[in-house]
Amino acid sequence: MSRRTALRRIKRELISITRDPPAYCSAGPIDDNMFEWQATIMGPPDSPYEGGVFFLKIFFSNNYPFQPPGIKFETKIYHPNININGIICLDILERNWSPALTIPKLLLSVCSLLCDPNTEDPLDEEIAELYERDKESYNKNAKEWTERYAMEH
Repeated sequence: MSRRTALRRIKRELISITRDPPAYCSAGPIDDNMFEWQATIMGPPDSPYEGGVFFLKIFFSNNYPFQPPGIKFETKIYHPNININGIICLDILERNWSPALTIPKLLLSVCSLLCDPNTEDPLDEEIAELYERDKESYNKNAKEWTERYAMEH
């Protein structure tokens, strides 16, 4: 696969996400670098992240779409599947990636992960355990982090 093939696909996805952005999400290239995007996810309603604006970086390799993009949270977030460095544990970013997946679908998957954490495969065991044991405390912590890191003050 060539960089040109990846670039063609990335440009198609940019047109698609610009014309029809997924709910609560947006994304586009940083400066003129088509291989590095900034994405935004609005905290989903009825979640402890509601009202927050979360920034993510997306990196494409020359093998995209045959290799998943790199994606990480730039905004700190309290979540069992997202670590302090913003790394996201999501099966479609690894073993279940498919070239049929697109950035809008990926962002929607991250959004639904915010509402429905996967405590079977956590990056942060402590947060996962709290989610399972005491959802009220988990929600309180997630809300506090959202207010501290993801809202304009």
